[in-house]
Amino acid sequence: MKKQGDGQRTRPTAEQAVGGSALSSSALDEQSGTRNKVARSILDHGPSTAAELARRLGLTQAAVRRHLDALAAEGVVEAREKRVYGSRGRGRPAKVFALTDGGRDAFDQAYDELAADALRWIARSAGGGELGEAAIAEFARARLADQAEKYRDLLERVPPEERTRALAEALSADGYAATARGAPGSAGEQLCQHHCPVVHTAEQFPQLCEAETEVFSRLLGTHVQRLATIAHGDGVCTTFIPRTRPRSAAGAEGEPDSGAPGPDGTARSAAPAGRLEAADRAGPADRSEPAPSVKDAGRNPA
Repeated sequence: MKKQGDGQRTRPTAEQAVGGSALSSSALDEQSGTRNKVARSILDHGPSTAAELARRLGLTQAAVRRHLDALAAEGVVEAREKRVYGSRGRGRPAKVFALTDGGRDAFDQAYDELAADALRWIARSAGGGELGEAAIAEFARARLADQAEKYRDLLERVPPEERTRALAEALSADGYAATARGAPGSAGEQLCQHHCPVVHTAEQFPQLCEAETEVFSRLLGTHVQRLATIAHGDGVCTTFIPRTRPRSAAGAEGEPDSGAPGPDGTARSAAPAGRLEAADRAGPADRSEPAPSVKDAGRNPA
């Protein structure tokens, strides 16, 4: 999970930042591509005037200004006064356009490569092999500790039956585009994360997903099962959360009433705690048993 409460922002792709939403018209597609070129030119050459951009891109200044206005409205660029070194001449200083922090982050940067290199260094420093794997897992848990406490404070303010929804809202606020909905057969709920900010690193280091699953289990007070992850090639990260019943209904207060629904959509008995924990550690791709049919629902959430 990614910390965003401290001012971090989810980075959009360059196309999302400078091109807007999906466009069907070829003319609008071309316009989007030109805006991308304008932003890229500023990235490569630094703060630039409209005249400088027009000269570099072979466009009219009027066309460049239209694109700059659109980029400014999207928060990709901002206008500044051009810094003057030495004596300043007459008239108003020229206006230059610079990328905002969000606009700069929209372009490909080596964050994923840097994170993967750091984790590999942690593994080597710990001795490699099983010791290295354990060190990465410990790092992943420590990384999530502060985030888990923030979520815990939020979840403690709502009744237990609303905590999955509250967790989804908290994750969405941190850029995970999460939703909560009932699982087939009403055996429990599905927590779906439609975006993963660390997906490329998680593809190499599944300990990041495993630590996140452990956090969900602790926060919700029940064993949960990871059915799908974007890092493993699924469309959505889907976590199954079994419903709990009072003692009179389920035999023990807080005990899950069932596990993931079976192939026919009916509820089946909850798997023993150790079995679920082993499934979480292994990840969807490594389980000896096929994932429940609810996984398909996680791929294409309603």
